[in-house]
Amino acid sequence: MNRPFNFSAGPAAMPLEVLQQAAAEMTDWNGSGMSVMEMSHRGKEFISIYEQAEADVRELLAVPAHFKILFMQGGGLAENAIVPLNLSRGETVDVVVTGSWSEKSYKEAGKYCTPHLAATGADSHFTTLPAPAQWQLSKGAQYVHICTNETIHGVEFQSLPDLKALGSDAPLVIDFSSHVLSRSIDWSKVGVAFGGAQKNIGPAGVTLVIVREDLLGHALKVCPSAFDYKTVADHGSMYNTPPTYSIYMAGLTFQWLKRQKEGQWSGVAAMAQRNIAKAKLLYDFLDNSSFYSNKVAHDCRSRMNVPFFLADASRNDAFLAGAKEAGLLQLKGHKSVGGMRASIYNAMPIEGVQALLNYMQAFERTQA
Repeated sequence: MNRPFNFSAGPAAMPLEVLQQAAAEMTDWNGSGMSVMEMSHRGKEFISIYEQAEADVRELLAVPAHFKILFMQGGGLAENAIVPLNLSRGETVDVVVTGSWSEKSYKEAGKYCTPHLAATGADSHFTTLPAPAQWQLSKGAQYVHICTNETIHGVEFQSLPDLKALGSDAPLVIDFSSHVLSRSIDWSKVGVAFGGAQKNIGPAGVTLVIVREDLLGHALKVCPSAFDYKTVADHGSMYNTPPTYSIYMAGLTFQWLKRQKEGQWSGVAAMAQRNIAKAKLLYDFLDNSSFYSNKVAHDCRSRMNVPFFLADASRNDAFLAGAKEAGLLQLKGHKSVGGMRASIYNAMPIEGVQALLNYMQAFERTQA
């Protein structure tokens, strides 16, 4: 089946195999006589779906046993409130601002605690990441928040900071919404990881939260019960009705990921190799072009979200119109930065990136 290549930043493209399986099971899941949408979240059918999804994501991300995996709602933006409600104790927290999403995290935390700006990439217009050695971390901060991949500005932490080496005992909170399952995670450096599903996990609606057990049970009294990590963990993510169909779709994506092979690698390791190859192909082209450009520093370029600009912005509309005709969708950059953006998440094959490069070369020739 030939489909256009969808470069949307999110909700994003999903693996075709996953969509086809979901379509085949839409009205009758596994002979149950019900769609997953119609199942009780406490019935044996959905519980089996949930338990398999939880086990698969734990395996894929090699999540240690002393971390709880929660399926919540509200997306990454809701977690900007839920994290301080659970971890801040109303005191000081450190935030490293590296783009639009961590900037939102910093502002939202101010409703529940005292956020301290530990570092910012604003001076470079968020085209670089402030070096961890230069972060001004607070003594006694309850946590340190970073967004490990900034979808809009296209910067990504290539490795996680070691807070202990920086003299901080605070847990590290990472917003990994836009690159979860695209690379491995060093859990020895992480206290909480959260991410909305709609980039690499599945359709919008479910939020994956992975939290170290010792961080449970410290929520502010004003924290809604449905957002208290301990309550959610104690009830197996079933304190309130979870987003059942989104969890099912996430589970299908986890199974798809487990089937992926790339040389000696499988699962997330295989995806990491593919993502390195896709990003290199696109960045190498941009670096050797005078017609197109990428402004992000080489050492922090995102593998997932590649913003790029035409030298002559007056040609943007023509570029986008031609791209759509060529079956290359959702390439317009975020309104706050302009230009173009190619989001090349796990579901984007390298053939899609090559098709984009072929079109970019052809468009440039028509403008000569």
